[in-house]
Amino acid sequence: MMRIKMTSRIAGALFLLASAPFAMAAGGYEGLESSGINVHDLASVQRGAGLFFNYCHSCHSAEYMRYQRLSQDLELPEEMVENNLVFGDREITDYMKTSMQAESATAWFGKKPPDLTLKARSRGPDWIYTFLKSYYMTDEGWNNKILENASMPNVLWELQGVQRPIFETHTDESGTTHSEIVELRLDQPGLQSPEEFERTVRDITAFMEYLAEPAVLKRERIGIWVLLFMVAFTFMSWLLYHEYWKDVKK
Repeated sequence: MMRIKMTSRIAGALFLLASAPFAMAAGGYEGLESSGINVHDLASVQRGAGLFFNYCHSCHSAEYMRYQRLSQDLELPEEMVENNLVFGDREITDYMKTSMQAESATAWFGKKPPDLTLKARSRGPDWIYTFLKSYYMTDEGWNNKILENASMPNVLWELQGVQRPIFETHTDESGTTHSEIVELRLDQPGLQSPEEFERTVRDITAFMEYLAEPAVLKRERIGIWVLLFMVAFTFMSWLLYHEYWKDVKK
């Protein structure tokens, strides 16, 4: 009985530890859309890699990832990666750092754009997905429903188009009037339809989820073999147990 209680406590503790990062990543944000990403969909992650380099990497680094590791994990020929993703005097073995100078970035955006390698772990894929879809245009310029007054402009606006906010005004019990955005309405169509743009954002999010944990592509496949080994090892241990104790129990 004591062993069962201790086992259940250990299992509960392990569950809390395992779920804590996900709770932290997803907690504190309301109104997020489900990204529906599948990091094991290699085609989606590959498309996301191309979009990331075209629209994100000029400002944002992914300085914990090497071009060569990217090539291997996403099954992209090194020659293709070198010709299309590695520029200047960089080598395929280098880390994916942006060429933008920190001083220039601060002058243009107010601060240096953050590194995006672990952004999917700190914010969560649903946050990234919703954030990229939530830009809208005002008289003062771009703003974002999820992150108000974001320094980052809407780099995907040509694909998405221009959204305008629909506000709703209400008065609380103290008599204070508040305005809140209830809808973002497409005012100027982009190069992609809303469905195509959703796939574009989903692909970028899937790639960033991969960036945050590259081992995820192989972990489950290896995990299956580990579980099979544990089952076989447990069965052999059970046979040995009965073999060693068969005379003692007589």
